[in-house]
This record gives sequence, structure tokens and C-alpha cells, in this order.
Amino acid sequence: KEVKFRPNIDEHDYDFKLKNALRFLEEGDKVKATVQFRGREMARQDLGHKLMQRLAQDLGERAVLESSPEMAGNRMHVIFGPPRHAAKPKDKADHPAS
Repeated sequence: KEVKFRPNIDEHDYDFKLKNALRFLEEGDKVKATVQFRGREMARQDLGHKLMQRLAQDLGERAVLESSPEMAGNRMHVIFGPPRHAAKPKDKADHPAS
């Protein structure tokens, strides 16, 4: 699942997206956090790094960092996974083949 950010995100918007990322992780899904830069924002990629560090700190023990922040074009992304002990397998029906 993906959560998209902008470099100058508002506090409430950040909190809302953080809550969604936590919900995805609790469900056992990985989370790809993306910061999209536009125009002159490309000159301030340090804001994206700070945002990713803040997200990693806020997720804390509830997530495992699987990749460091990487730039791909005008986007910076990082992948978080659920911690090993809290990962729950997705519910699948155990129906025998008919």
C-alpha cells in the first residue's frame, strides 16, 4: 500500500496519512511512503529526507525500515514493513478444491 506526501505537508494531513500507514502495517501490509517534488521543490530534497526521517521515527517499533530513501525521477520513496512478531497472515478461506 502507498502513502503519498508532498514536501510542505500540513500537520493534520501528515497525522492522517501516518494513521493510515499504521493501519496498513497492523493489517500486515507493507507501506511505500512517497514524497513527490514539483518544479522548484526539486532543489529542496532535504525536506523530503527530513519528512522520511520523521515518518520513520513516528512509526518507531511498529514498522521495520526495508529500504533507505531513494530518488526516482521527481519522487523519493522508502518502504516500511510490519515487524516480524506482529505480522499477521491475511485471512484466506481454507476451502478444499471441488
